[in-house]
Amino acid sequence: MQWQLCVNILALTALYALVCCGYVLIYRVSRVLNMAHGELMLLGAYGLFATTSQVTNNPLLAITVAALLSILIGVVTYHILMRKLTGSDVLAAVLTTIAIGILIRGLVVLIWTAQPQHPGEMLGLNNPTLPVFGVARISLYTAILIGLTALVYISLFIFLRYGSWGIRLRAAGQNPLLASQRGINLHAVFAFAWAISTFTASMAGMIVAIDTALDSTMVMIGLKAFPAALVGGLDSLLGALIGSFTIALIEVLLIQHVDPLLSDVVPFLVLIVMLFIRPWGLFGTREKLDRV
Repeated sequence: MQWQLCVNILALTALYALVCCGYVLIYRVSRVLNMAHGELMLLGAYGLFATTSQVTNNPLLAITVAALLSILIGVVTYHILMRKLTGSDVLAAVLTTIAIGILIRGLVVLIWTAQPQHPGEMLGLNNPTLPVFGVARISLYTAILIGLTALVYISLFIFLRYGSWGIRLRAAGQNPLLASQRGINLHAVFAFAWAISTFTASMAGMIVAIDTALDSTMVMIGLKAFPAALVGGLDSLLGALIGSFTIALIEVLLIQHVDPLLSDVVPFLVLIVMLFIRPWGLFGTREKLDRV
């Protein structure tokens, strides 16, 4: 039982971390709190359902096309809806992302209805349960989620430190005026950040859809990942990992030992406590919080 709890905590940590790294990346680069992140994850997952409906006999093609669509969605969202708000009041940008989220939820229900969908079954994918140390169990796609999260974070840490575009992202986040004067195209950098953010969130949504099912309530995953980003610190990828682990640990333990109905409120209870203790998060920067 203890090993199974550890596996459950690790799986939930990976899910929250893969989603909330997008919150951190967009805020770190452009100082925008993207409150539509959960809806973009949902839209990416339904992108997989759309491609699955067209390509039922080629899972790799369906997933690849859906992943590319998620990148396109991120770029289009920035250029059409967020570009004109660059450098404007932070509240206006936040309210715009809230409006985008409401619009996406409405469109998803209008186009695909609210009925649960099962893209994994449509693609003929098996999801066997794998043994862990002989005493715990984990589904194949949950294991893939954990591996993908580790890969994404390692890649982001290396990319932001050594990659040319990673350095551009950091420069734009630290001093956008100086970055633009040095020849960095801020709109290209911000669009790139939105593309990565939407891609990572969509991949999380796709894996959850294959692992369990797909419906509009998936938005709740994005909403619960937001406190994890705040607890860790909105400008820290390491904080996103620690915040995700903290939320997942408390949530799984309370589900196991108290009441499963607490799962939806635990992240926000932890967030409230953190706001009293350290409002800028465990690894966040106080000065950057004051700018919001």
